[in-house]
Amino acid sequence: MHAPLAAAAGRTASPATARLINDRLALQLLQSEGPLTAGQLKNLTGLSRPTVADLVDRLQAAGLVAVVGESGAQRRGPNARLYGIVADRAHLLGLDLRTRTLTVAVADLLGRVRAERTVPIGAPATADRPATTSDTTPAALATALAAVDATLAEAGATGPHALAIGAPGLVDPVTGRLGGSAPTWHDALIGALRERRTGTLLLENEVNLAALAEQRDGAARDRDTFVLLWLGHGTGAAVVLDGAVRRGASGGAGEIGFLPVPGTGGLPSATGCDGGFHSLAGSAAIGRLAAEHGRPAPPADGPERTDAPPAEALVRDAVAAGDAAAAFLDALAARIALGVSGVCAVLDPGCVVLGGEIGRAGGAPLAERVADHLARLSPLRTDVRAGTVGGRAVLRGAVLAARDAAQDDLFGPAG
Repeated sequence: MHAPLAAAAGRTASPATARLINDRLALQLLQSEGPLTAGQLKNLTGLSRPTVADLVDRLQAAGLVAVVGESGAQRRGPNARLYGIVADRAHLLGLDLRTRTLTVAVADLLGRVRAERTVPIGAPATADRPATTSDTTPAALATALAAVDATLAEAGATGPHALAIGAPGLVDPVTGRLGGSAPTWHDALIGALRERRTGTLLLENEVNLAALAEQRDGAARDRDTFVLLWLGHGTGAAVVLDGAVRRGASGGAGEIGFLPVPGTGGLPSATGCDGGFHSLAGSAAIGRLAAEHGRPAPPADGPERTDAPPAEALVRDAVAAGDAAAAFLDALAARIALGVSGVCAVLDPGCVVLGGEIGRAGGAPLAERVADHLARLSPLRTDVRAGTVGGRAVLRGAVLAARDAAQDDLFGPAG
């Protein structure tokens, strides 16, 4: 699969462009396959031995590749040396912003996490005090920046080559700014990190980053087109078509919580998704559904828990209960299938991955039930899968996005 690309590049591109394409191809192979000899690179790329020798020399001179061992071949020599990417050539920073927590990860150029921490941000919400940090932004910002700096120090990184931030809300494709009703410390932190100018900064909706993680490391590794349905405190979706995340004209692609569906007793509006799919599949709705089926419900009073919704425990317990909770899981699956059917009717993605806290808790048993209901609602063949990356999907997606940006800078843009 690699040889035609390299050969075509050599025939049609200028020498400088051909070198750039060949170098990146070799680096991609070293990333995906691990350390390789020059002979293995020759076989995998279809390039000539002198061309491979030249590119190895260039990559070593640039500090991107180093000799990491020997292949164990009986004949010793240049071809027996194992070349690998210099992982510490760049450090990556990934951030997962929630309403009242921040998770930070620092990774190397291969995407391996070197340090990670989660810190609470702002004062805890109470029944009398909603979850907001608008009046404590300076303290929240100081806590967040301290967490970033401490994680970088733990990883031995002076600064990131690239950083990616996953946050709730829409990211305006024109201004690159975060919209919606996110806590004010989110904007403050993003602004502070931009001012540091220590590397490429990417701001992305959290569900889109979770989809990237499922595409690279999880349930959608064999799919170029799929939809990730995020089921947690709220609902959302990420649309991946032909290998690329599609954000829409205003960044709002995937706002499935506003999708009108039967069974809500109303319609959503421009200012709220009550009456839309969110009213059937959000964590509060799942709690009420569980109570209707005799399952223990989350407390009616008290603050909303956006980072660990009680519905997650309800679904996990129901899966463990088996037949005793079958009616509840089936009713939940029927609700989820309504949203999925709307997605399928418009996009025909062929595959839908159930992610978020609820998707993770329901696992394969919930996904199978959703698939059964969907087959009765839609004529389109759609594979419904449980997400496999888990609760770290947003953070993992942020690290992967930062790695892509760093590699585009260091390896040259993808062809």
